[in-house]
Amino acid sequence: MVAVLHGGRLAVAMPSDQTLIFLIFAAVFGLLIHGRVRYDLVAFAALVVATALGLVPVDGMFSGFAHPAVAIIALVLIVSRGLMNSGAVELLAAHLIDSDRPVPLHIAAMATVGAALSAVINNVAALSLLMPLDMEAARKAKRAAGQTLMPLSFATILGGMVTLIGTPPNIVIAGYRQDALGAPFGMLDFVPVGLAVSVAGVAFVALVGWRLLPRREGVGVFVSEAAQGRYTAELRVGEKAADGETMVSELYPLADELDLNILGLVRSGRRRPGFAAREPIRPGDFIVVEGDPKAIETFMGQAALDFVGSENHKGGVASESLTLAEAIVPEGARIAGRTARSLRLLYGHSVTLLGVARNGQRFHDRVRLLTIRPGDVLLLLGTPERIAAATSWLGVLPLEGRKTAVVQRSKAGFALGIFGLAILLAVAGVAPLLLALAGCVVAYAALGLVGGREVYEAVEWKVIVLLASLIPLADAFERSGGAELIAGSIVGFTGGWPAWSTLAVLMVVTMTLSDFLNNVATTLIAAPIGVGLAQATGTNPDAFLMGVAVAASCAFLTPIGHKNNTIILGPGGYRFGDYWRMGLPLELLVLAVALPVILVVWPL
Repeated sequence: MVAVLHGGRLAVAMPSDQTLIFLIFAAVFGLLIHGRVRYDLVAFAALVVATALGLVPVDGMFSGFAHPAVAIIALVLIVSRGLMNSGAVELLAAHLIDSDRPVPLHIAAMATVGAALSAVINNVAALSLLMPLDMEAARKAKRAAGQTLMPLSFATILGGMVTLIGTPPNIVIAGYRQDALGAPFGMLDFVPVGLAVSVAGVAFVALVGWRLLPRREGVGVFVSEAAQGRYTAELRVGEKAADGETMVSELYPLADELDLNILGLVRSGRRRPGFAAREPIRPGDFIVVEGDPKAIETFMGQAALDFVGSENHKGGVASESLTLAEAIVPEGARIAGRTARSLRLLYGHSVTLLGVARNGQRFHDRVRLLTIRPGDVLLLLGTPERIAAATSWLGVLPLEGRKTAVVQRSKAGFALGIFGLAILLAVAGVAPLLLALAGCVVAYAALGLVGGREVYEAVEWKVIVLLASLIPLADAFERSGGAELIAGSIVGFTGGWPAWSTLAVLMVVTMTLSDFLNNVATTLIAAPIGVGLAQATGTNPDAFLMGVAVAASCAFLTPIGHKNNTIILGPGGYRFGDYWRMGLPLELLVLAVALPVILVVWPL
């Protein structure tokens, strides 16, 4: 507010709506960059303040939650979870690891698959799936994981630019175009620019980018066996796995690929001598293995093995919503000094003790008959609800973030077919994308690929609240003339320059914002500025909107600009300043490739 003298009296002039909205966004930017307060809380608090000041109408305060972009992002996350639960993505990823490949070829293979996956599923999900494979390859090749994790992260970000559903900025831009110009961008409208940028970017990270990263000895080389948590587990042989002729040794190639050790065979309750390599496997036998949880789960699925207590779950290993969870045994736990069978863990709680880890020690006793000690780490299998009840009853402590979903590999074909049909219907214009994705989610739920609990767990609610809070704020920003003011400033700065230079400046500004802010927030601010620039210069608004979509996804300079960059920070042994080494030339490359392609496909 400003004090002025009016008629001999001191009066107070309230700041304009434009000033207030700029102050609110300045506070939002400052808090988001500071990073100490959750970004969804920052955005929601800003929405409450703007509504209290009259910048956002009360009846429109929660309009963002009804916006199609919010629903599409939530549905994409659920579909991504279903595809991963079906093993459809794993079918492709399983062939990537080859520790003998030179680093550039390994990066090229992983980056290409990562970019392709990110075009159709959430790019965070794509990285989450491929990162363990990349780290496993680094461990086998005895090289630093930091050489390859950043190229993989950047590739998954690049791949999201290719389709409408690949990344939130594309979804937000499509929704904004519908509001501003009367029709959204289609599913494949992003392909020409996004594909060109992705191909150039993947080539860069594979051939040049990884060489720009610092090489630090002993940092992010590979995870030790103890840190990985290698468990001794017993997997049951069922009718599907035993044909009377398959020998234990024939499972060795799959075990080697997964870095899993086959320790022996149990028949009729007794361990066979040695490793039983020449023994044919029979129904009712148990294969004794040693490995990390994901390797055990994958081996169990691909070798068609089962587990003790599978009869308690309809469908056995392919049952819905089964999870492997890890828990440590403290002093005084109910299970300490006892066995799983004596506690009737399976029959009382429908939870199987699948494996035990004890400082790398191998066991000769049956897992269910093993006397558990304080300090042991247990690998429990069951539904999330059953595991939660069992861990509380046993007195053990679940390890945070150490859960592995049991993949329903027999449903991979159905999952791919349903998803492909949904995308085809959307591209052909038979059904709106929102309806097609919603139908896909319903089908996945009916097939058991996502349970009722998983539907809600798959959605990243912080992003949903952020987006739903910023949409009304962005509308207020545009109504107040804020976007028009910034657009006018850019036009004034580039006065007398060619029209494409104005687009280039907008993309540089958007890229810079995206390196420090959430890409959804960046898109919502930059989109109206882009339309304002198009109106001020009398050019095609689609070119500016496409430029914003590409630039908002280019968060390569910092670990905070995109969640994928944050995820790799620890495992890769990176420092804050490492990102710009590869990120800066990559952003310049994106600008150099995207700008001419936009001018050709969406001429000014």
